[in-house]
Amino acid sequence: MKLNLKRPLAFFDLETTGVNVGSDRIVEIAILKAMPDGTEEIKTLKINPQMPIPLQSSLIHGIYDEDVATAPTFKDVAQELADFIGDADLAGYNSNRFDIPVLLEEFLRSGVDFEMADRKFVDVQNIFHQMEQRTLRAAYKFYCNKEIINAHSAEADITATYHVLLAQIERYKDVDFEDKQGKISQPVLNDVDALHTFTNMNKPVDFAGRMVYNEHNQETFNFGKHKGKTVEQVFDVEPSYYAWMKQGDFPLYTKKKLEEIWLRWHKKKELHKVQKQQAAPKAVVETPKPAENVQAAAQATQEVAPAAKPAPKPTFRPKPYPQQNKPQPKKEKPAVEVTNDMLEQLKMKFGK
Repeated sequence: MKLNLKRPLAFFDLETTGVNVGSDRIVEIAILKAMPDGTEEIKTLKINPQMPIPLQSSLIHGIYDEDVATAPTFKDVAQELADFIGDADLAGYNSNRFDIPVLLEEFLRSGVDFEMADRKFVDVQNIFHQMEQRTLRAAYKFYCNKEIINAHSAEADITATYHVLLAQIERYKDVDFEDKQGKISQPVLNDVDALHTFTNMNKPVDFAGRMVYNEHNQETFNFGKHKGKTVEQVFDVEPSYYAWMKQGDFPLYTKKKLEEIWLRWHKKKELHKVQKQQAAPKAVVETPKPAENVQAAAQATQEVAPAAKPAPKPTFRPKPYPQQNKPQPKKEKPAVEVTNDMLEQLKMKFGK
C-alpha cells in the first residue's frame, strides 16, 4: 500500500539520555522520509549528547557513553538534519508528546529555527491507543503479525512504526469511531490532514502539553493553578506569571510559544489604550474673532471685563519722634527796624 501524500512525510525516532524534554539530550536519531512518489530515504545518526548517559537509559536503547564519544554533537549536524527533513510533515510513535518537543529543544539550542507552523504531524501511537490501546511491540504484532527485531533500536522502531501506520490505514478503512462526545466518524483515512486531526485531539500549543488550544482555538494553560484558563486571561490578572515561566524549568519551545502570545497580548493592550485615548471627548475652546478696529476691540474689552477700580492710595504713617509729646518752643520773629512814623503812632495811641 502507498501513502497518499501531498508532500514528504518524515517518520523519526529518538533515543535519548532520559525522558525530561527540557534537560535530556538526543543520542541517536533515525529519519525515514516517505516521498509522494512512493520512494523512501533513511538517515540515521548517533549524537554525542555532551553529558553522561544514565545506565538505566543505556540498558533500554543499548547506547553507552563510549558509543558516542567520537560522534558529532547535535549542533554539528543540526542544519544537515533540518535540510534533510525540509518542508516534510512529521510522524512518529508518541512523537507529539516526546520526540517532537525534544527535537525542537535541540534545534533551538543549536540556533536553528525549525519552523513548525505549516507542518502536519501524525502520531501513530494516538491512532493505536484510541483504536486498540497497545504498545509498539504489540501494535507491530497486531497489525503486521510480525515481531520487532532489535527492539529499541531507533531504526528498527521507526521502520516498525512506518509499517504499523500502513496497516492501520488498511485495517480501519471505513471503520466507525465514537469520540467522548458521542460523535461517530471514520477518522483513519489515507490522508495526512485527516490523520493529523485525529492524532492531535488535545491540540497542543507547545507539544510538551503545557498549553493547549480550547474549543475556541485559544491558547489555554494545561497545568498548575491556572489550568483551563486562557493564557491571555492569566496575563490580564497576573502578568508576573509570564516572567515566572520564562525563568522556570520549562522547555525552550514552550517559552518561545509563550513569548509569542505575550507579545501579541501586549500589542493588543497598547492598541486598546490608544483607541481609548482617541475616543475620549475633548474640551472645545472657542477662538474669539479679531476686532475690526482698535475702537471695536476696546469696546469689546469693556463689555467683557468690568472697569477696574482705582487702586487705594497708600497710607503713610510717620515714624514716631522720640520727643513728640514734649511742648515745642515758639520760634522768635525776626527783629523789625523802628522808624519815626512808628514812634509818632505810639505817642498818639498812648497820649504822650
